[in-house]
Parts: sequence; structure tokens; C-alpha cells
Amino acid sequence: MQQNGIRMIIEYEKEYLQELYDKGKCKNKKFRFQPQVVQKYQKRIDTLMAATGIEDLYVFNSLNFEALDNGFYSIRIDYHYRLIFKIREDSTEKTITICIITDLTNHYQ
Repeated sequence: MQQNGIRMIIEYEKEYLQELYDKGKCKNKKFRFQPQVVQKYQKRIDTLMAATGIEDLYVFNSLNFEALDNGFYSIRIDYHYRLIFKIREDSTEKTITICIITDLTNHYQ
């Protein structure tokens, strides 16, 4: 998956998303999730970080990778939750893919 040490750079659109990844919980009670959901979320972020580009995500059937409207994408956290993100290409010296995590949503609410 990783070529020449290039990995996706992860940016978080909302503070709670980074707190969940870094600390496994967040201050805001509105964004409290069950521990198993948080662990799976952290694992999915790790998967995104290890990818060299969006193409790497196609091979994982368990992700249920989907292109949504307006340039958004989603991958499955578990049966109920999805991780929503955008992709931005930064072409400076090398092309860097920046994955912007926008939301963790309950797919069926």
C-alpha cells in the first residue's frame, strides 16, 4: 500500500474527531460514542493514514468505500456508523493526498 514513504495526511474538520482519535474520547458529551465504535474509528483513521491515495481504499471490501455527493466519501466504521471525509491533492514537490475527516455519523438515523 505504501509507496516511497508517501502516506495520506489527515486533517480534522471538527475538534471532536481529532480528540476521538488521539484520546479515545472527547470533552463534548454530544459526541460520546461506545468504546468499540471509537476503537474501530481509530483503526479506520490508521487505514486512511497508511493509504498512499484514494485508490488504495478500493481494495478493502470491508470499508464499503463510497463516493457521495459534492466530493465527499464514506467508509464503514461498523454496521451503524460511517466516517465521512473529503480528499484534497496538494501538488508541491510530490503529490500529497490530504484526507479531511468531516464527520462520524450514525448511518441509520
